[in-house]
Amino acid sequence: MHLNTPSRNTIRLTRRGRIALIAAGAVVAGTAVAVPLLSMDEEEAKPTSLVIPEGWRAGQVYAAVDKALALPPGSTKKSLGKLDLKLPDDAEGNPEGYLFPATYPLEKDGKRATPESLLSAMVDTANQKFSGAPVAAGAQRNALNVYQAVTVASIVQAEAATKADMGKVARVIFNRLERGMPLQMDSTINYALNRSTIRTTEADTRIESPYNSYQRMGLPPTPIANPGEEAMRAAISPTPGDWLYFVTVKPGDTRFTADYAEHQRNVAEFNAQQKASPKTAT
Repeated sequence: MHLNTPSRNTIRLTRRGRIALIAAGAVVAGTAVAVPLLSMDEEEAKPTSLVIPEGWRAGQVYAAVDKALALPPGSTKKSLGKLDLKLPDDAEGNPEGYLFPATYPLEKDGKRATPESLLSAMVDTANQKFSGAPVAAGAQRNALNVYQAVTVASIVQAEAATKADMGKVARVIFNRLERGMPLQMDSTINYALNRSTIRTTEADTRIESPYNSYQRMGLPPTPIANPGEEAMRAAISPTPGDWLYFVTVKPGDTRFTADYAEHQRNVAEFNAQQKASPKTAT
């Protein structure tokens, strides 16, 4: 939120192989040991797990699964049609927000993972993390259901520059909702435009999209990313404060305020920083 805001492949020989080279001659021994070693290298190159970072969008997760399982692009997204994921009714079958960031094994009980097994594991993990009594109670305290709390957490994950800022960003969201103000979060515009940037233009804020939180009131219709536990904790227990605005002027310097004039000065400083380093982007 800123409110204008020759090949290089080398044959690695075992110690025994090096001794054989000395004893029997490089060509013969090299041939003998190179084949099994290259085969072993191919096996080693197969990934054994898939890491989903906090804040990835569903599209990024699908692409990572395709790559990890050496599938044609688009395979994982297509597999959604075959799945009956345990998602909240409000999600209407869209797993955004529920592809929980964690490390998932690609091999289990001798079986290679599939897109279906990985997506199911991610949603099951999200349900374990989000469906407990503390989350439900925290959401209720803020007049939300759990799916809406996940949506808030996804914005927090996308907007907070540091983990320490997460609770404050969540508080800004709630303060604006309570006052009937549009959220005006750049992260929702980025989601609508399928990009990641810290530059949001005035034209961007006029796009026609249910994710345009500059023009539409309330929360976006779905989460905009897959939040981790800390972002969820912030969403259900936001830091106390009266802030309505924030902007990360430069790395490590996010300023929160309830005063619009002060915020405008902070934004002016942010814009000056951007001009000084025009290539800066998230």
